[in-house]
Formats: sequence, C-alpha cells, structure tokens
Amino acid sequence: MEIKLKNNALGILEETSIEEGFTILKFQNEANENQRVVRDIDSNYIQFHFCVKGAVTFNFNNGSYALSLSEENSLLLYNPQRDLPMNLEMEKDSWLITVLISIQKFHSLFSKEADYIPFLGEGNRDKKYYTDGNISPSMAVVLNQITNYSLHQSIKLLYFKAKAYELLSLYFNRPEDADIEQCPFLVDEENVIKIKKAKEIIIARMSEPPTLNELSKEIGLPLKKLKDGFKQIYGEPVYAFLFDYKMEVARQLLATGSHNVNEVGLKVGYSTASHFIAAFKKKFGTTPKKYVTSLS
Repeated sequence: MEIKLKNNALGILEETSIEEGFTILKFQNEANENQRVVRDIDSNYIQFHFCVKGAVTFNFNNGSYALSLSEENSLLLYNPQRDLPMNLEMEKDSWLITVLISIQKFHSLFSKEADYIPFLGEGNRDKKYYTDGNISPSMAVVLNQITNYSLHQSIKLLYFKAKAYELLSLYFNRPEDADIEQCPFLVDEENVIKIKKAKEIIIARMSEPPTLNELSKEIGLPLKKLKDGFKQIYGEPVYAFLFDYKMEVARQLLATGSHNVNEVGLKVGYSTASHFIAAFKKKFGTTPKKYVTSLS
C-alpha cells in the first residue's frame, strides 16, 4: 500500500510499505524555506536515513538534542528501549530517503551474521545503537533510482522491494581485504580532506578527467595513497566511482527529455555516441534510447 501525505508545513512525504515491517519513505522539500516533517516510529524499528541532497536536522527529546545529516551521508538509529519519532527540519531543496525495518524482519535477514552487524551481537540486542557514515557511489545510484522512479506503477512495489534489499546489502557490504582499524586514511584528517578534494575534482571535470598521476600531484598525495585511500573512503577505485557518477548523471539528463543521446554522451565525456551507448548499457542493462522510451 502506498500513502502520500503532506504535513502542515508543506513537507512532502511519500510512504511505500513493501512488506510487513519494511517501509521506504521519501521526503522532498523543494520549497524556498526550511520545512518540518513529523512521523511516529516505535521502538520495534531500525531506522536507516540517507541524505541524497541538501541537509536535514533530526530533533530529539522535544528539541533538547539535535543531530545534523548532510548530503551524501547516512544515519542508522536503533533504540529498543524507547520510541524514536522522526522530527525533521529539512533545509530548502533537500531530499531524504528513509528505510524502516522491524528488528524481527532484520534478524531474519542477518541472523547468521550477528557477529558482523554490531548491534545484532548477543550482548547488544537490547542496547541503543547510532552510527553515521558516507553514502558510497553504489548506494547513491540505488538512492537516485528510488528517488527518480519512473517505471509503470504496476511494478513499483516489486522495484522498491528489490532496491531496498540492494541498498541494505550495499550498506553492510565490507570488502574482504578492508581493515578499517588499520586504515590510515580514515584517521588522518588531512588525508581525508585531500581524498575528498580528489572526488570533487573528478566530478567537476568528468568530461575530461585528469589522469591518476595528475590527480595525485594536484591534491598533494602520493599515487598509492590516493588509490588506496579513495577506495577505502568511497568503496570503489577512482575511475569506477567516476563511471558510476557519469552514468547516473547521464540517466538523469536523459530522463529530463531536454537532451538527445549524442548531447548527453558529450556532456559526460564520450566523444562518440557508440562508446556512450556501450557504457550506458554496461551500467543499466539497456540502451539510452530504450531507457528513454520506457519513460513514456
């Protein structure tokens, strides 16, 4: 069942229940002022919040405590001892995707991995658990697909169910060779700043990105530290991240209907339409033309 609500402050909420104890909420504030959204959530639910765009402030205990969530970041909230209602202050032009899943449903997914998921451990099941983190490029693609859903309404429930499971899988994915405790990039603030600068550079110049050697020199970080650090922070190598980003930009441009395939390909850095079409099909499993046709 799908419910569309509009709160008193004109904050738009779209709520889709995909299974018993499993719900996706989409919040969009496209007004020119901050908006407030309130929704009750009881203690049986784990909350996953993903700020896709802009920034959101979570207010707790009648406003006595506030927690900010900025663009490209996520927040997990779980407190089995008390309800955690949502009381959001959304900045203008902000988007938030929230996944609510009951602890019973969640245990059924991860019961064999209790030692891997911190709050599922035997000694933690009745304790509150809060954590924040970055949204990886792979997660960003899924979140954008949820946000910009444009397929036929008859398959929306199936589509959202698949995307919700994919999102949780990516959220808890841990590379086999990653040792977070030993990773120098996550504890060295200066290196983190340089890695984030590298991400900004390749996005700004995605049509003509620098080589890895040029990028390492520009941010002042040795090539190996750039490659290893970028993968640790964003979950993918530099150019894999850029490919995902370019394909999502291309998909969004095609969806607007304002650009043809050749124009979109050029905007994201492909000099020939055939190369762009091949890249798009590799990412999304369909050609740009067929994708556009599916939107009508």
